[in-house]
Amino acid sequence: MSRVDDRAVFTAIVFVLTSGCAWRHLPPSFGVTVPTAHRRFTEWTEAGLWRQVHQAVLDELGGRGLIDWSRVVLDGASVRAKRGAV
Repeated sequence: MSRVDDRAVFTAIVFVLTSGCAWRHLPPSFGVTVPTAHRRFTEWTEAGLWRQVHQAVLDELGGRGLIDWSRVVLDGASVRAKRGAV
C-alpha cells in the first residue's frame, strides 16, 4: 500500500480546520480517508509543522510588506503574563 500524497492530506486537513467540519464528515472528494487525515494531522502537529507553516507565511507576507501590524491583536491566553506587572 502506498502512502497518500502529502498535498492531498494537507488540503483535506486545512479544509477540516477552516470549515469547522468534523473529521468524520471529511468529504471523500479529497481522496483521503478520515483515519489517514487525522493520523497525519497528529504526526505533523507533533513535528511542529503548523508553527513552521505559520512562520513561513508571516515571513513571506512580511517580506512583501503585506502585513498591517497596526491591526494585530494579541491573545492574552497565549502569552504569559508577567507577575506584578501593571
